[in-house]
Amino acid sequence: MAWWNWREAGRPTRALFAFSPYYDIISVTPLKEGVSLEATELAKKIVDIAADKKAEDVVLLDIRRLTTIADYFVICSGASERQIAALTQAVVEELDKEHVAPLHSEGVGESGWVLLDYGSVIVHIFAPEVRDYYRLERLWSQALTVVRIQ
Repeated sequence: MAWWNWREAGRPTRALFAFSPYYDIISVTPLKEGVSLEATELAKKIVDIAADKKAEDVVLLDIRRLTTIADYFVICSGASERQIAALTQAVVEELDKEHVAPLHSEGVGESGWVLLDYGSVIVHIFAPEVRDYYRLERLWSQALTVVRIQ
C-alpha cells in the first residue's frame, strides 16, 4: 500500500492506493486522515451492512480481472423506495464511522437505482424491477461471484 496526496477541487485529498501484480494501481479508496481500509475489507463491510438492513439478493462481484474502474461491485435490491433510501443511508453512515466517504453518489430511492462510488468498490442499490431491466450481473457475468445472499 502507498499513500499519495493530490488536489481535488482545490483542496488536498489523501487516498490509499493498493497495488496488484495484474495492474499498476487497482484501488483508490477515499480516506480521512490516518485511516486505511482495503478494498476487500470495504466490500465485505458493505455486504454486511446491506444484509443487516434486509437488502434482497446481495451480490459481491470481483471485477479486478475485467476492468480497472473498480475492484468490486456490490449489487443489492430494496423492496421499496423507503428501503432503498434506508440502505443508502446505512451504508454511507456506517462507513463514515470508519472514516470512509464516497467519491461520488448518484440517484435517489425514488429513481429505483442508487450508485455509491467508493473508488475500489462501487455499490448499486436497485428496486427489483430496475435491477431486472439493467441485469448488471449478466453484463458482468465473467466476474467472480464472491458472495451471494438471497
